[in-house]
Amino acid sequence: MKTLPKDGVKQVLIVGGGTAGWLTACFLAKQLGTGADGAVSITLVESKEIGIIGVGEGTFPSIRGTLATIGIDEARFIRECNGTFKQGIRFNDWVREPGTPGADHYFHPFSLPSQRPGGPELLPYWLQGAAGKDVAFAAAATMQKRVADAAHAPKRPSDADFMGPLNYAYHFDAGKFAALLSTHAQSLGVKHVQATVERVALDGDGAIGAVHTKEAGVLTADLYIDCTGFRAALIGEALGTSFRNINDVLFVDRALAMQVPYERPDAPIASYTIAQAHEAGWTWDIGLHERRGVGYVYSSRYTDDARAEQVLRNYIGKQADGLNPRQLKLNVGYRDQHWVKNCVAVGLSGGFLEPLESSGIGLIETAAYLVSYLFPHDGDFEPVAKVFNEMMKARYERIVDFVKLHYCLTQRKDHQFWIDNADMKSVPQSLQDKLAMWRKRAPQRMDFVVDYEMYPPSSWQYVLYGMEYPTELYANARTLPRTEEARHEFAMIQQMSQRALADLPTHRAMVEHLARRGERKIA
Repeated sequence: MKTLPKDGVKQVLIVGGGTAGWLTACFLAKQLGTGADGAVSITLVESKEIGIIGVGEGTFPSIRGTLATIGIDEARFIRECNGTFKQGIRFNDWVREPGTPGADHYFHPFSLPSQRPGGPELLPYWLQGAAGKDVAFAAAATMQKRVADAAHAPKRPSDADFMGPLNYAYHFDAGKFAALLSTHAQSLGVKHVQATVERVALDGDGAIGAVHTKEAGVLTADLYIDCTGFRAALIGEALGTSFRNINDVLFVDRALAMQVPYERPDAPIASYTIAQAHEAGWTWDIGLHERRGVGYVYSSRYTDDARAEQVLRNYIGKQADGLNPRQLKLNVGYRDQHWVKNCVAVGLSGGFLEPLESSGIGLIETAAYLVSYLFPHDGDFEPVAKVFNEMMKARYERIVDFVKLHYCLTQRKDHQFWIDNADMKSVPQSLQDKLAMWRKRAPQRMDFVVDYEMYPPSSWQYVLYGMEYPTELYANARTLPRTEEARHEFAMIQQMSQRALADLPTHRAMVEHLARRGERKIA
């Protein structure tokens, strides 16, 4: 018979800070309450000696709901985190090598394909050519590509927090974001202990019994949350939970990152992440308010560190002179069990997938949300752990498929990295099955179990057809009877795109407006 904590779960200890630790603390504090009689006590312990791993500095649109839920307003976030807007990702040279005839990029926008109530779904008609010759799906079905290409914002100064005509996420400074979350969590009643964890002790049942620190002595709790990053001090080192390495599917295992100044203070800010394909990986290029974040994600099997740094410097140009890149070793994979006994992993301790589609913070959001809403008040961890582990494992598996989709459809033959990525032996069977179905029909909602997905069906559609997948629809007048309506819709989207450019401010102007508004609120 299992033994439950006598008074239920009253003490939570989050081990490790950064985005994972502090975002989880904010979620728990808002959901469970702190300080009131009978409320759960939440403590976060972190070391001054351990820095933040901030790869990517990008998010998915779910972050807007997260910020609203924990109570951080948009202007404050933009101001304090050097934040900007992200309307999607532009993929340069992923389909074919540079200089080859054909499109040199495609775009994954965050806005859904346009569809009026009662109107036709546009994708089948786009596949049949109703939008015109050589018009990309993202450009035909949304106005976001035109807006983002012109470096305009997805919203206007008059729009409410987290609202706007176009869907969006953010770019931000990871260190500043963690600092903002720390301040906010402590204002919600979270206790902060600065101390270095030296060892983790198990109890007689093999669960976490205590965390021994250098400066604060022994810390105990009913529930422990492991946010110690790749070290995984609790879930990995102490509990020995196995880690599933997936470098046979996703090849990148290194990153070099630089903080690059703008050439001039009023330089336009890109309104999307730029993902530029290279010989053994890709660079991210992210426009923040006061600088760019640029990094090269690559595979050590296909290049060496010196060559990788040269690729990064060649991409950046003279702005890289005098700058030294930060190198990161990436442990790509995930744990089959994220919650074991009285310990749950959130963030890098549970897994890491390359930052191509900004899944890192999205996975933290998911885990923090689940811990908060599945919280085992009575201390019966087993049923909660079962649900948590099933949902997190399924989400990781589906993200792996989605990320691999970007690689496995490439037509590039110029470097072995791309050739091997297109080899079906490196493609999970689950993704192979999807691609087989989509040879004769487009992806649609029934292909996806919504609760397990981070990316909606439209994201799969944008990437699949951005990578020029050859779906051949069975179509005749009976199966596609609304071709003229669809042509009219495609034409209307183009007209609306032009109006949106006139209506929406430049990206930099919108960011600076919100930064000033945030400054007034702080004052």
